[in-house]
Amino acid sequence: MTDSASRQLLARSHRLGADRTVTNFGGGNTSAKGREIDPATGDEVDLLWVKGSGGDLATLAEAGLAIVRLDRFRALRRVYRGPEHEDEMVAAFDHVQHGRSGAAPSIDTSMHALVDAAHVDHLHPDAGIAIATAADGEELTRTIFGGKVAWVNWRRPGFQLGLDIAAIKESSPEVIGVILGGHGITAWGDTSHEAETNSLWIIRTAERYIAEHGAELPFGEPLEGYQALPAALRGEKAAALIPHIRGLVSTDRTQVGHFIDSEVVLDFLASSAHPRLAALGTSCPDHFLRTKVRPLVLDLPTDATVEESIARLTELHTAYRADYSAYYQAHATPDSPPMRGADPAIVLIPGVGMISWGADKKTARVAGEYFVNAINAMRGAEALSTYQPIPESEKFRVEYWALEEAKLQRMPAPKPLATRIALVTGAAGGIGKAVAKRLAAEGACVVIADLELEKAQAAAAEIGSPDVAVGVSADVTSEEGVAGAVRAAVLAFGGLDLVVNNAGLVLARSLFDTTVADWDLQNDVMAKGSFLVSRAAARVLVDQGLGGDIIYISSKNSIFAGPENLAYSAAKANQAHQVRLLAAELGVHGIKVNGINPDGVVRGSGMFANGWGAKRAAVYGVAEEDLGHYYAQRTLLKREVLPENVANAVFVLASADMSHTTGLHVPVDAGVAAAFLR
Repeated sequence: MTDSASRQLLARSHRLGADRTVTNFGGGNTSAKGREIDPATGDEVDLLWVKGSGGDLATLAEAGLAIVRLDRFRALRRVYRGPEHEDEMVAAFDHVQHGRSGAAPSIDTSMHALVDAAHVDHLHPDAGIAIATAADGEELTRTIFGGKVAWVNWRRPGFQLGLDIAAIKESSPEVIGVILGGHGITAWGDTSHEAETNSLWIIRTAERYIAEHGAELPFGEPLEGYQALPAALRGEKAAALIPHIRGLVSTDRTQVGHFIDSEVVLDFLASSAHPRLAALGTSCPDHFLRTKVRPLVLDLPTDATVEESIARLTELHTAYRADYSAYYQAHATPDSPPMRGADPAIVLIPGVGMISWGADKKTARVAGEYFVNAINAMRGAEALSTYQPIPESEKFRVEYWALEEAKLQRMPAPKPLATRIALVTGAAGGIGKAVAKRLAAEGACVVIADLELEKAQAAAAEIGSPDVAVGVSADVTSEEGVAGAVRAAVLAFGGLDLVVNNAGLVLARSLFDTTVADWDLQNDVMAKGSFLVSRAAARVLVDQGLGGDIIYISSKNSIFAGPENLAYSAAKANQAHQVRLLAAELGVHGIKVNGINPDGVVRGSGMFANGWGAKRAAVYGVAEEDLGHYYAQRTLLKREVLPENVANAVFVLASADMSHTTGLHVPVDAGVAAAFLR
């Protein structure tokens, strides 16, 4: 592809994909046709560059484009045996690619290759889907667009749909695009600019028509008792419900959550039409592939108590699983893939909001965004007509399609800590930051908790996007502060699985120089702080019913009696015994509690940098810059302990390989004989 054509296609894709009124994250595809020299023959060949399977238009790169030989693709007409044999064409796509194509062609490649236009856009705009899912969508298409846009009855994406659109383009030169029944829009042009202009004209024309002609209350009158709670109360109720919901929706496999309490969701749930519309579910394939055929909706008013809501959600979840199993059994054929799980992906709580679920935070977030798009489409359809999604039999044909199964099989194996949500205290630097980095690298979602919010947020940003890590403020000496940090973790990722009690400080003084304030501060942060964090986190872990891990970063000082360090060492000994006590108490819930006893970690440690290093160096009679070397030389292995060494131990304790270990203290001290466990 010429540099100019490539830049135009990618730039157009980025503009269209960046506007969520135009298409969803990961949804839609764009293409361009052109000629290049075939290096195998030296002849010019006609090629198609089209967004491949997966990826997102807003961030599409050249490597995300599939490259197809147009002559070979169009020759597939000769071997195509009709709609009932659509799946045969998926395998045929492997034989029409040109060179080392960057991405696998998606099923939508057919409409791009077969339509005789240099540039084609296929998009999922809310307004376009509103027309596409209206009961009288075909008539609305004629009314809204005149003869410039044609209607295509619902057909599962594939070769036949491409033939259908190509026939419209060939027979009606005045047509610039189509409304795909139940699905979205496709538009084209002779230039990249013309295709983009036509796409946006269809979308904006639909938006204006809905705004000017739509009903004032498309979702009907407000439903008494279902109004939104104030923001603070929404957060509190959501945080109380989410652990129980996570336990329910993780029946088949553990999931991560995303909480949305936007006005769009709250208004929908406050409307009289929401039970009917939610039961109909989503329609666009990109929607229901991520949201499932329908959400689980709590059918209680806003003032229902947490206890009442939990009891009802448990009943509804049982019914949901039975209904989904019945849906699968009703439509499955002998060659259908096995059922992938019967738990909901979307849970709606009137007055509170929506919790979407997935295999990771990004998947959960995108599922929630898609359901918001579906609500917008429902609103537009109801404003002009009646919302009428595609039949469930057709949803099943897409959800359990061979192509979708193949796409799932191509996904990389999950990392060891995938779906696990970790809260690490004192994690803006030093050991805590190293632990957070390692956990995130192994697939966990991480909440960086630290006394200073800005530092916590900076550390989280260094680790990754908010889909991977978030920073929160946490004063571990405050019951309210700890509760807030745990609540923030639950709202950020939908639960909690792993807690690392790392927050600490040291004031190294002799017995006579240790003040009551010194004693209280160190015990408040480490002994009391660990107790508060463990208690608040354990409530979430128990509510979820999924087990979990609590790990204490104690110290070799919990065993080793060193000079002039009374308050710190006593607090660490308190932490060490908390490990044993909580392991004994929480084991019945499947919660493991273990500890790690590091030697002095000098490099990268905030505590050593804040003056403690100089004081310990003075006690041992060495220069401060030599303290790490001094500590290493007193060990059996003669190795300095680094924050990463402690992080490695945390990962091991949290991994599946240590599923039967609790109440253990792991020395990470390079071998300090005086601190041997006995």
